[in-house]
Amino acid sequence: MINKVVAGAEAAIHDIPHGATLMLGGFGLCGIPENCITALVNKGVSQLTCISNNAGVDDFGIGLMLHKHQVKKMISSYVGENAEFERQLLSGELEVELVPQGTLATRCMAAGYGMPAIFTPAGVGTEVAEGKEIRVFNGKEYLVEHAFEADFALVKAWKGDTAGNLVYRLTARNFNPVMAMAGKITIAEVEELVPEGALDPDHIHTPGIYVHRIFQGEGYEKRIEQRTVRNSW
Repeated sequence: MINKVVAGAEAAIHDIPHGATLMLGGFGLCGIPENCITALVNKGVSQLTCISNNAGVDDFGIGLMLHKHQVKKMISSYVGENAEFERQLLSGELEVELVPQGTLATRCMAAGYGMPAIFTPAGVGTEVAEGKEIRVFNGKEYLVEHAFEADFALVKAWKGDTAGNLVYRLTARNFNPVMAMAGKITIAEVEELVPEGALDPDHIHTPGIYVHRIFQGEGYEKRIEQRTVRNSW
């Protein structure tokens, strides 16, 4: 039997060093590795490069690490919900690389597939293309975008087994599967940890071959990033 279980978040992230490059699954506040982020904040590791769709909000997700000035560079597609992120960007404290969302996902996927680069029309003729190689196929220009290289991928799943097989729930799947494939070391936190063989093979989204460490998290918050309601009459 394969057993990739570690005692908890602190044990899972114990060897993440200063200056590491991390992929963090999630979209907005949905499906983010909350326990791993808290452990990184407590550990005080710094000079991190974080690859994530977004930067959380001021008091949750990657926003917690930004407040502690643990992040040197953010590679993201959306940053609009985090005031501290904006402040650090405008003051020059934080290096930021904005990437079209589809390009971000595909560069993660390419890393998982072992592909060095992709070709995409997204960003041609814009600031995104500055300094990048352009190839022409059938008369159309494409940017050469390199696959990401991440030391660790931190992902969050609904269920997982002791062999590292993962099942995501609904929209919490988002960036987690492609990032789980791409990290040199993938750490998965799950809401429910079950014995190997307890998951229906047809329901598994990330095979355990991609996961190196897994633990059952705790205290998950089901936050809503934006809530709009109509006035009562």
